Order: sequence, then C-alpha cells, then structure tokens
Amino acid sequence: MMTHQSITVQATPQTAYALAQDVSHWPQLLSHYAWVRVLDERDDERTLIMAAWRSWVLVRWTAVQRLLPAIPRIEFIHIGGWARGMRVAWLFDRTESGTKIEIMHDLATVGVPIVRTRLGKSIAARYFINPIASRTLAGMKRALESSNG
Repeated sequence: MMTHQSITVQATPQTAYALAQDVSHWPQLLSHYAWVRVLDERDDERTLIMAAWRSWVLVRWTAVQRLLPAIPRIEFIHIGGWARGMRVAWLFDRTESGTKIEIMHDLATVGVPIVRTRLGKSIAARYFINPIASRTLAGMKRALESSNG
C-alpha cells in the first residue's frame, strides 16, 4: 500500500528541499512535531528519533534519513516504532507556479505484524500517516511562502 500527499509551494525545488531536509528544526516550524533528535549524522545520512502529535496521540518513531540533494529527494526508512520497515520519499518537482512537494509512504515492507495486515495499513494511513503528512506539508508551505513574502 502506498500513500501520496502533495502540495504546491511558491519556492524553488532547492529552497523547498533545504527547508525539508533540516529535520532538527521541524519542531520550530511545525506545531504538531514534539521533537526531532539526531542520533547520528554521516555525510548524506542521519539517524533520527522523531515524534509528532496526531490529535491527542503522540506518535514516535526512529528513522534513517538519506539526503539526495542533486535530485532533489529525501528518503526515510523507519527502523523503530509501529511502522518499522516503512519507506518514505519526499520529491520536489518544479512547476509553473513553484514546486510540487510530494510525500510517498510505502507500507509494503512494514515489519510490525498488526500494521502489516490490510486493515492495519488502512488504519495507519487514514488515521496517522495522512493527517501528519498533510499537516507537515501545510506547515512547510507556510514557512516557505512567509520567508518569500
């Protein structure tokens, strides 16, 4: 199962990528992010513990972030938490009006048995992944467009 969320922002792909890859500052930009802690950082890869609020539920996970600035693309693989094994990709495509930022979540490789089921994936996507990703994109848009204005 794949989920897709996207938004168009008035910024260049490089500017959008630069803001999105800087996850340690997400809690200052995105009110639903409780914290992001960088555990390890090497070249184009970071190991992170992240936590975001979904309504009154705090969702926490550990992930490896891989940076691909030349494309530009950001990849995450969840290595801890309820979505362990999930792969996430952020894409930044130039459009006539700026940049389309797309987040894709691939739940095909989730390792947690209850989430791996069809019902589990559907619940995870509908009640956690989609709402958190949508708020993240809306916050990125606000931050990018307020800095341009």
